Amino acid sequence: MISVLIPVYNYNVLPLVENVKAQCDACGIIYEIIVLDDASKNTAFITQNDPINDLDYCHYEVLPANIGRSAIRNLLGQKAQYNWMLFLDADVLPVDGMLIQKYLPFLTNNIKVVYGGIRYQPEKPAQSQILRWHYGNAREALQVDSRKENPYLSLLTLNFCIHKQIFETVRFNETIPNLRHEDTLFSYNLKQHNITIEHIGNPVYHLGLESSEIFLQKSEEAVIGLQYLINNNLISPEYLKISGYYNTIKKTGLLPLARVWHKVTAKALRNYFLRPNPSLFIFDLYRLGYLCSLK
Repeated sequence: MISVLIPVYNYNVLPLVENVKAQCDACGIIYEIIVLDDASKNTAFITQNDPINDLDYCHYEVLPANIGRSAIRNLLGQKAQYNWMLFLDADVLPVDGMLIQKYLPFLTNNIKVVYGGIRYQPEKPAQSQILRWHYGNAREALQVDSRKENPYLSLLTLNFCIHKQIFETVRFNETIPNLRHEDTLFSYNLKQHNITIEHIGNPVYHLGLESSEIFLQKSEEAVIGLQYLINNNLISPEYLKISGYYNTIKKTGLLPLARVWHKVTAKALRNYFLRPNPSLFIFDLYRLGYLCSLK
């Protein structure tokens, strides 16, 4: 028995639901698929997703107001009637027809999380999306062995199974600003509670590639969110490399120099990231400089 839980916002999630439903039917399991729409502003997507309610064991509901990434995942967990819950992001699609079947053998221990992984389609996207695609391939689409080297930070919350017993103890923090890094805090809290994360080879494609400009903006928002987590003692600065380097710069009194460097180079670097094959090392330096520049 499994509850498939999908948060959605301004996206056509019907193809994903139909795909996963067909897989569940083929496995002959008891299941439900719950899709919660976080008050999409574009009614065209709501119209596209409405037919989900015509599918057996599937439910689509539009929330009256936007509640954010953490709260909607917690609400999905509350609505789930089965103990094992598979969280999928709306903009993913199974790599093959075996996603559900590959998860089932691992859903035997109620004190662990199972993460299947992520891939990006091999074909290069439009030039305007290269930065997001390049970053995703290098930093997110990791093989199982690589993920196991850092099991908590390697967890991305777009394709993972969790038992309700764990979710009642470790939930997504709804008090933090809706500025990303909610998955970082979630994985950090799992680590604090010594919850095992089992990494398996069961990936989904991430289809929702933003333009490089939007990805830069979201990356800056994520840095602001990270600063909030650090300043409010929600995570250790050493949990992430970028915040660890920031902590070292701060302790050595080099923060003013780092702020000047970022102010001088920021505009040129933003333009650089819009070119073909941008360096992720330089992208990391930009994000570190941006963190240093925040008051």
